[in-house]
Amino acid sequence: MKPVLSLLFKIGKRKSTLEETVIQIQKGDTSLQNKLIEDYKPFIAKNVSAVCKRYISESDDEFSIGLIAFNEALEKFSVEKGSSLLSFAELLIKRRVIDYIRKEARVRTVNFVSNGDNEEETTQSKIEAALSVEDYQKSIEQEHRKEEILHFHKVLQEFGLSFHELLEISPKHADARQNAILVSKAVVEDAELMATLFEKKQLPIKQLESKVAVSRKTIERNRKYIIAMAIILSGEYIYLRDYIKGVL
Repeated sequence: MKPVLSLLFKIGKRKSTLEETVIQIQKGDTSLQNKLIEDYKPFIAKNVSAVCKRYISESDDEFSIGLIAFNEALEKFSVEKGSSLLSFAELLIKRRVIDYIRKEARVRTVNFVSNGDNEEETTQSKIEAALSVEDYQKSIEQEHRKEEILHFHKVLQEFGLSFHELLEISPKHADARQNAILVSKAVVEDAELMATLFEKKQLPIKQLESKVAVSRKTIERNRKYIIAMAIILSGEYIYLRDYIKGVL
């Protein structure tokens, strides 16, 4: 227990410099990359265990998937595209492990059906297996949505926002929502605006005003909603992005 507590303490101390460490890793510092992965193995195991609903050790296949996902997070992480590295890594780890579990379930189902001797029984087994896979697929998708929402909630908190507030300030008219999302896209497509947004946790209204065909008054009125949509557009949010597509 003490090593875990020690690690958590170190995580807290290094939070402000962790992203800087990742930048060095992305520049090719493999020794630093290996050390960071080793240091964060308890973090990886904790998140993999949360998905599997059981204790996970380093000898489990699921842990290997989590390890690969953490390394993927190190390679893909960008300060301009999200919150902290750990928050981003948590999302990727859980998503990759869920995908692995889903794939394994399909393989087991196919093997079960292929081993049937009686044609009638095999046909029935195929039907049952198809229904089982469909139900499992739905449960996995629900898990994905849940993880995305939890991650999004954490990022919103960093900006001083909440789901409840987002529902309250969401533009009531479709045209207003569309305009707000178009402004969000303009932010995401501009590296300088994105850097300002995530570093200062504020919408750069003055710079943004000259880049969009929307009045400053409109931008200010929908500021929080624009920030929330920019977070979704810039992050690894598969299901939340579908929501935005439905709005546009």
